[in-house]
Amino acid sequence: MHTYHKLFIGLLAMLLINCKSAKTITNGEANFNLSTKQLIKANTKQAATFSTLQAKLKITYTQKGKSQTHSVNFRAKKDEALWINAPFSVIRAMVTPEKVSFYNKLDNTYFDGDYKYLSNLLGTELDFGKVQNLLIGETIYNLKDGEYKASSDTENYVVQPKKQLELFEIFFLLSPSNFKVKSQQISQPKEFRHLQIDYLKYQDVEAQIIPELIKVIAVEEQEEMIVELEMKNVSLNENLRFPFKIPSGFKEIEL
Repeated sequence: MHTYHKLFIGLLAMLLINCKSAKTITNGEANFNLSTKQLIKANTKQAATFSTLQAKLKITYTQKGKSQTHSVNFRAKKDEALWINAPFSVIRAMVTPEKVSFYNKLDNTYFDGDYKYLSNLLGTELDFGKVQNLLIGETIYNLKDGEYKASSDTENYVVQPKKQLELFEIFFLLSPSNFKVKSQQISQPKEFRHLQIDYLKYQDVEAQIIPELIKVIAVEEQEEMIVELEMKNVSLNENLRFPFKIPSGFKEIEL
């Protein structure tokens, strides 16, 4: 069941939020007149705020020309936990700031470890904060914590470090209409790695601007992994449980 392992590990890094009663946000009037400081401030003001989230997640995973589609239950507690449960609890996963864990009843295996495999899979160093930011459409690096410069093309603001890192090249594309992230791109040219997260649609969920459709592309040398996500029936700020216990007798796997 190695495919399930890869599917759900990939899933943990890139979730999106949708709501059956939410309205898709259409492009408003573009404003290309902001300075870099003003742009970062506008982007920060649009950050989603909620305590908990619950939703149905549909994910399509494509690699080597083969695709699979699965639906799972997803719950999140801001800054504390991300929880995934497949139908009949066949597969359950928990991500916290400390570790990544999941178990699979289809083959009686489990994983309980750090973010190393997840980082290797997507080609960039990840932690809980970065994963959470990917889920809710925020830049994985806090724009207020670094030195950035902004330019514009015909459709977007392009934000990048004033001095790119030696090992990484980072680009954020921000919408000139709502200042949300339209794309995050991290490249490691020497390693032939590229991670791109495109936010294809945003929506209004209880006055929060949150992704509606996300497409993630992870490339390493000649291999490409694509994850397309859609989540439905979202509810925010409810009292939720996050049950997770690895069943006894399961075999630990190394990823």
